[in-house]
Amino acid sequence: MERYIEKFRRYLEIEKNYSPHTLLNYTLDLEDFQAFFSAQPIEGADYLVFRKYLATLKEKNMQSRTIARRLSSLRSFFKFLTREGYIKANPMLSLSSPKLDKHLPQFLTEEEVMKVINAVIPKSGHDNLSFRNRAILETFYSTGVRISELVGLNIDDIDFISCVAKVRGKGKKERMVPIGDHAIKAIQEYLLIRDNPENALFLNRSGRRITDRGVRDAVGKYLHLASIRQGVSPHSLRHSFATHLLNRGADLRSVQELLGHANLSTTQIYTHLTTDRLKKVYDKAHPRA
Repeated sequence: MERYIEKFRRYLEIEKNYSPHTLLNYTLDLEDFQAFFSAQPIEGADYLVFRKYLATLKEKNMQSRTIARRLSSLRSFFKFLTREGYIKANPMLSLSSPKLDKHLPQFLTEEEVMKVINAVIPKSGHDNLSFRNRAILETFYSTGVRISELVGLNIDDIDFISCVAKVRGKGKKERMVPIGDHAIKAIQEYLLIRDNPENALFLNRSGRRITDRGVRDAVGKYLHLASIRQGVSPHSLRHSFATHLLNRGADLRSVQELLGHANLSTTQIYTHLTTDRLKKVYDKAHPRA
């Protein structure tokens, strides 16, 4: 099975143009099934094998979303094997995924976002990290990009005149997103005191491109300093970006494009977060409210 996993991984990397992060997730999911399936021939994988595998995942008290992702990886894998002629029939076709619990994303109010950004107080005019962190927070909230997309930004991806940024999203797809004046100013202030020729926009202490973990740590630090409530994560800034746009009248299609979602259904979850605003409008406008 190992050689088939490698063929599939190369297919995802070369033909599907998947990111290293996505490739790693697929590989780990398939290796987990490989460990369960042991050294049996791949042709021996049938409906009963997958039912037993599903049972072992549930015995480990895995969340439904994690199990669904594992099964999704297996579906893609066996679809590939069938299409390429490595196996005669796809044994995954009759297996259904577990029902997913709907979890609404956590977001911050506009006041809370400002509190987090204002928690960054440079100790001096040469406090490189504080200026960087403020630029990260401003850019994150201004563009609503994913953390991985923020990490991948280069200086020449920012058009300081037109106030737009070129972002490389999932599947290495590029899109242009607007970036606000406050974020532009914060980036310029950071670059002004940064003494490093690297093209990467945000750097770590060692002068190299900051990592996903570095961004999460930096944002998490200011969420804590601003005493933001429990359950809010660094990714909540992206959720806040989408929610605040919808609250202020942006249409769902535009928000979909800004977030880089392939399907509108992914963006629609944010409409659930605007219920309070709709209730207020209803109470104010309806004669029998």
